[in-house]
Amino acid sequence: MTFLATDDAPLGEAKLVFSSLPHGASKEWVDRARSAGAKVVDLSSDLRIGHGASGVPYGLTEVNRDAIRLAGVVANPGCYPTAILLGLLPLLERKLVAPGATIGVSAASGVTGAGFSARTDLLFGEVTENYRAYGVGNTHRHLTEMRAVLGEIGSDADLLFTPHLLPMARGILATMTVPLAEPIGEPAALWRSRFAREPFVEIVDAPPELRHVNHRNVVRIMVTAVAHVRRPTLLVLSAIDNLMKGAAGQAMQNANLMLGLDEAMGLPS
Repeated sequence: MTFLATDDAPLGEAKLVFSSLPHGASKEWVDRARSAGAKVVDLSSDLRIGHGASGVPYGLTEVNRDAIRLAGVVANPGCYPTAILLGLLPLLERKLVAPGATIGVSAASGVTGAGFSARTDLLFGEVTENYRAYGVGNTHRHLTEMRAVLGEIGSDADLLFTPHLLPMARGILATMTVPLAEPIGEPAALWRSRFAREPFVEIVDAPPELRHVNHRNVVRIMVTAVAHVRRPTLLVLSAIDNLMKGAAGQAMQNANLMLGLDEAMGLPS
């Protein structure tokens, strides 16, 4: 493998380009790659839904598979939205969330979710033996794309999202509390039916653990009714590896589709 300066990259010789440039810097290079004839999977937020771009499929593969197959450019979702949206999808699509409800989401990520920047608060000595919330007050940047996806599905639910930093390298565990329009007798059956043919979605009966998903391109989901509350409520737990299904793995899944290859090629399940 030969590493080149970005300006020296022979874009015209590539069938597909993965753009992992910082937010705000990526769109220019997506345009350059497309002008040179390459397809692109963009891992920044520049072209994601809710960020002002149009005509670019949102690369949540289990939702937009057909559009991704035909696309020249795909916007790879953020890691938190992947875990959260796939966990909520069966309820949102069937309009089973209570009208005007607030869905509470508490999600924790390994420190690799913060990227590659050298920051004092991300040093090992600052992260280890600690656990903290950030982006508090419903201000995390991934909320933009999640709200936009809910709007496309036709949901009027609010998301109250609080991310946390785990003292570990990788993995995301999201806990979602969802008020329902009416009780659901066997809620897990909805998830099993919706994802029955999905190669990278696992519906389980016990709470998912990060050790079950790390280094794998899967999302593992558990759902259960909540006891001792006055209105019908579901608890949804969703776990992914933020570097696999939350980033590079999902990007590869989308690239395989765009190139007409087996969707699961090269991906550990």
